[in-house]
Amino acid sequence: MAEITAKMVSDLRAATGLGMMECKKALVEAEGDLAKAEEILRIKSGNKASKMAGRLAAEGIIGSFIEGGVGALVEVNCETDFVAKDPTFLALAAAAAKAVVVANPADVEALGAVEVDGQSVEEIRKAAIAKLGENMTIRRFVRYETEGKIATYLHGAKIGVIVDFNGGDEALGKDIAMHIAASKPICVSKDQVPAETLETERRIYTEQAAQSGKPADIVAKMVEGRVTKFLAEVTLLGQPFVKNPDQTIEKLLAEKSASVKAFAMFVVGEGIEKKVVDYAAEVAAAAKL
Repeated sequence: MAEITAKMVSDLRAATGLGMMECKKALVEAEGDLAKAEEILRIKSGNKASKMAGRLAAEGIIGSFIEGGVGALVEVNCETDFVAKDPTFLALAAAAAKAVVVANPADVEALGAVEVDGQSVEEIRKAAIAKLGENMTIRRFVRYETEGKIATYLHGAKIGVIVDFNGGDEALGKDIAMHIAASKPICVSKDQVPAETLETERRIYTEQAAQSGKPADIVAKMVEGRVTKFLAEVTLLGQPFVKNPDQTIEKLLAEKSASVKAFAMFVVGEGIEKKVVDYAAEVAAAAKL
């Protein structure tokens, strides 16, 4: 049997919001598999447990740049929120976003070699590190080039959205980008939902419905109803518009003779574990030396 550590229980509690003993029992049943334990808890509790990949754990900002039919988002990280607000760090993020649009680099490493105003992005990064005394990294970027329109939205520099859309106007593009930041869809339409994701949800709903003790045909209808609701919740077109919940995004776009081709959303630190320092424990340990 796999050893169930306190950290494993703590991580599962953070991911699901459920009690310590429930989490420990689920981990024992899952033989230490965190993802399987989370699924077990969802089946038993019906709780929509958040995914651990969605936890915020690093500082930095999202930068954006649009020129013509090309737009980009870039995530640049640092060690503290204080440095994340410094003009030198903000300039690094702005330069990186502009470089992505202008040069279309293949990856983050190639982005470092791109020159902006006579300096490479890597040189700008190293100069910022030397000035501010913190490590800084360019973590990721996304670039859209389109014959349609590009819209971006930054929410406090911690959440960034870019949308490739057709029809409508600049105001519509901003509304759609703001909606995505607020409602966090995973894709545009239901046919884009990953098959693995849909299979997992269907399996969970099937096991939950089966526990109701109702006839098989009723269980099947319950499952399909839950799947339909899930697809509406996670797809942009199926979601109620945040500014008018009586209207879905699909209906809003139809009203404006518009369509969304693609979108991307970055959240600063998403999926990165930040080390939590227990200073009291460090002092206690040092006292024993």
